[in-house]
Amino acid sequence: MREHKFVESFNAAVEGFIYVLRSERNMRVHFLAAILFILLGIYLNFNVIEISILCVTISLVLVAEMVNTAFEILVDLVKSEFHPIARVIKDIAAGAVLITAVGASIVGYMLFARNLPFDIRQPILSVRTYPWQVTFMALILVFSAAIIGKLIFHKGTPLRGGMPSGHAAIAFSIWTIISFLTNNLIVIALSFVMAFLIARHRIKDAVHTLPEVLAGSILGILITVIVFQILR
Repeated sequence: MREHKFVESFNAAVEGFIYVLRSERNMRVHFLAAILFILLGIYLNFNVIEISILCVTISLVLVAEMVNTAFEILVDLVKSEFHPIARVIKDIAAGAVLITAVGASIVGYMLFARNLPFDIRQPILSVRTYPWQVTFMALILVFSAAIIGKLIFHKGTPLRGGMPSGHAAIAFSIWTIISFLTNNLIVIALSFVMAFLIARHRIKDAVHTLPEVLAGSILGILITVIVFQILR
């Protein structure tokens, strides 16, 4: 029962994030910028501390935007007609987003300024030297593509239904990554079986249809192959 409640709570949290992503243009801009800067940080070979600072800063901006949206919905629910106090509440919430965005810009400048301008060949060679970076970039792109696909088709969340299947995309992306990083056929075969079982489980539980799972699987494989062909 507790595990079921935890899963439901987690799904509800994800659905809340997706709602803001679908309904707020600013959130979509922040989200795409977040993906871009995380990938750029990995590309520029940021160390663990720099990546951590970047992720925390990005999280603060996204959280501020979500809280701002929640305040706007709550104010509209309580006060349908115009009221000066309601406007003040919305302005304060928007001001919080502005402050976090300005702070994020300063932090971003401090993190990226020392790496720019840079020789484009050096970061590519650096990324190729560390397989985890290529792997991380591939998984971020696959997950982001799954979310964007669900936004386009206006159905499902990254964890529940919709086109394409996020589970299948990640599972087959991991299988493709393993195929690139090892020559052990047994490991490759076992990882494929695991990916196949995950995809089959999504269909069996009626969470996804066969086309959704196939689309997710192909998406995960294609993006991962492209990333590894370019950077590995």
